[in-house]
Amino acid sequence: MLSSVMRYAGAWKKTTLLSMLVMLLGIVCSVAPYWFVYELVRALLLREPMGAQFIAVRAAAIAGFGVLYGVLYVKGLDLSHRAAYHTLENLRFSLQGKLEKQPLGVIQEKGTGTIKKLFVDDIDTVELLLAHALPEGFANTAVPVIIYIAMFIADWKLALLSLASLPLGLIAMGAMYKCGTSKMGEYYTAAQKMNNTIVEYINGMEVVKVFNRDGESYRRFETDVRSYRDFTLAWYKVCWPWMALYNSILPCVALFTLPLGALFVLLGWSQVSALALVLCMSAGIGVPLMRALSFVSTLPQLDYKIKALEAALDAEPLKETSAPFCGKGREVSFENVRFSYSSPAPGSGTAPASDEVIHGVSLHIPEGSVTALVGESGSGKSTLGKLLVHFYDVTGGAIRIGGQDIREMSLEALNDQISYVAQEQFLFNTTLLENIRLGHPGATDAEVMAAAEKAQCTEFFSRLPQGANTPAGDGGKQLSGGERQRISLARAILKNAPIVVLDEATAFMDPENEEKMNEAIAEVIEGKTVIVIAHRLRSIMGADQICVLDKGFLADCGTHEELLERCRAYKTLWTASERSAEWGVTAAEGGDGK
Repeated sequence: MLSSVMRYAGAWKKTTLLSMLVMLLGIVCSVAPYWFVYELVRALLLREPMGAQFIAVRAAAIAGFGVLYGVLYVKGLDLSHRAAYHTLENLRFSLQGKLEKQPLGVIQEKGTGTIKKLFVDDIDTVELLLAHALPEGFANTAVPVIIYIAMFIADWKLALLSLASLPLGLIAMGAMYKCGTSKMGEYYTAAQKMNNTIVEYINGMEVVKVFNRDGESYRRFETDVRSYRDFTLAWYKVCWPWMALYNSILPCVALFTLPLGALFVLLGWSQVSALALVLCMSAGIGVPLMRALSFVSTLPQLDYKIKALEAALDAEPLKETSAPFCGKGREVSFENVRFSYSSPAPGSGTAPASDEVIHGVSLHIPEGSVTALVGESGSGKSTLGKLLVHFYDVTGGAIRIGGQDIREMSLEALNDQISYVAQEQFLFNTTLLENIRLGHPGATDAEVMAAAEKAQCTEFFSRLPQGANTPAGDGGKQLSGGERQRISLARAILKNAPIVVLDEATAFMDPENEEKMNEAIAEVIEGKTVIVIAHRLRSIMGADQICVLDKGFLADCGTHEELLERCRAYKTLWTASERSAEWGVTAAEGGDGK
């Protein structure tokens, strides 16, 4: 159990151990005054003479140990918190490393609520366990052991009596622990589900209001919150009786010692001084014993939570090497590519056919050409684009650039070769200038502004209070969808990668700005290998080749004219596209709108 913690403690292992030692000394100091109380009680019982000095020395010792306990306890907590925060820093960095190796598609599937809970909420709960459960649990466990040893030295019969209440309390505690651990996984699952629902409810508030779905959305929100509440209360309801029982029995160390110990003294089996010592020690053992047992019950949570944090990012990492790009040219080839969002069966190499969304697609994209991927929604065209930029590993076949498998190069090397412009691009809450500079971090302000001008960004920069230095807002919410797309296009222009993937890059454009955007796109793709994923077929009529996808299969490839002649699926798409282009809203004569 400790090994899972110490793995992340690193250079702070010694501080963690030192905090445990300091805390132990502090707890010893908290119990030590009971020895001096015993000396006073013993002197009274045996009618030994006590002078003012005798009483003053012991009173001073009691006060001194009380102060020393406070100092050591605070120091121990200071050390344990420092060690805990640095351990959690190492844990977060470790999880960040694992997160960066996860397929980007898997991260998107988990959702922001889950990732946020993982890195913030779950790790924060581990901090309390690290800072308190380890040092205080160790110290409060060690002290009762030491006291019981002293009791057995004084009188083994009375010591056994003081231990008599422990089995009863431990049975109750074991029952509570069993109830608690059996539901722990379900408890954290319910909490995660509620967290995701809350995040989704807040993020989707605009859609909920626009489509008047308040009732339906709130019902789901309410259902998940109530489910979490009901599950938690039901879990606690099972544990509470056992918790009350062991909390009542365990602190009463003198439950059997006082009546039976007095009998032993009357029968001459024990000395009254030994009974006084054991009773005084019993008074000092109750608090640390309860703390020890409560901390012991939380240690499995610490182990569970660390393992759960590690397991949350246990998806198979993307296959990559540390090799640079060494392909010959920038031609792209998909070779019998198969893909499933579910994991393939162990050792099979491919996923079950029923789970596949891409079925044996093979196509060649020559260097410097423009290839369009078209098809109905769900046909797999965007998935092919994401596979090329390595959001996921293919479950069968291979994707090559210049003859080199993308799995045989580092992600950094692959990213240097491709600019990916998606429908929705995330903007950080920093200036628009810095958001564009992400395409090439070493670019000068002049180079960034030149890219912004080519992407038609300067038009809306002029309307903003601080121009290019205006903050984008959370997730870029200060800008419209079309403006965010132009920022992402400016990034691609600045990056100047030899391969460009445009996934519905003009999806949010109004007709007035689409022509300008097309001019900007022409600037981006000049002389490059380009893959365009589009619904608007008129925008890709001039592509060197158009590849038609149908339910994950490659139906046909050719020019616009060739496909109109021989590909039924493309004809259907073209007809639908033309009808949508001609569609409009008109009012009936008389202006009544009917």
